[in-house]
Amino acid sequence: MPDLFDMKLRAQRRDRAKRIGPELFLLERAFDDCLDRLSLVRRQFERALLIGCPDPEWRERLGEFASEVDVRDPGPLFALDAGGEAIVEDRWQPDAQSYDLALAIGTLDSVNDLPRALITVRWTLRENALLLGALSGGDTIPRLRGAMRAADISSGVATPHAHPRIEAAALASLLTNAGFQNPVIDVDRVNVSYRSLHHLVVDLRRMAATNILVQRSRRPLSRAAYAAAAADFSAAGDGERTTETFEILHFACWSPAA
Repeated sequence: MPDLFDMKLRAQRRDRAKRIGPELFLLERAFDDCLDRLSLVRRQFERALLIGCPDPEWRERLGEFASEVDVRDPGPLFALDAGGEAIVEDRWQPDAQSYDLALAIGTLDSVNDLPRALITVRWTLRENALLLGALSGGDTIPRLRGAMRAADISSGVATPHAHPRIEAAALASLLTNAGFQNPVIDVDRVNVSYRSLHHLVVDLRRMAATNILVQRSRRPLSRAAYAAAAADFSAAGDGERTTETFEILHFACWSPAA
């Protein structure tokens, strides 16, 4: 099966977000949710794995729940800033049974082989280890998707703009198939209002969430196509602001006990 996402470009986009200043409000929300869940687990973990770390302070904050924290990130600059290593999650070969806790925040939605990535995480976890995480899924950014359809109609050429998203039920099945037990999936829909399409795109760049599809167009939108997209986005609002929806899938599961 050919690759869907360009992993080199994904790393470059994360590095760009680091250089221009990452926008963390959604990722911070997801990370806080994971910490809240950990606070309810009456257990001190020995060694934790954090996959996705756009804020180096996350390592220290996770350290409240684990004696040791290792960081891995698809972006070399994020990884370096957090004292970790850069990886591609579905091509990574970690040591077996190294961790009793893992968090995966905001990166697994853009790997080419999600089942393999989950199996890899399962491989590196000990018995009765906890996996928590969050990824973009479901009907995320519907207003942007509509705007891009308007751009395609204007240009007369349809090209892929938005990443496909996994649904909650499918994610639960993937976790089970990877060997995890008792998966729980919660959906968090976050509504954010924007003055224009441009302001949304700026946020997406700072989130490292712009188009990395292999089959994407290498040409920027024409002025006419962008104007059509911007008009469609504005028309979906109240005349001053347009509300965009981000759908975050939070997941929790355990590796089997002995």
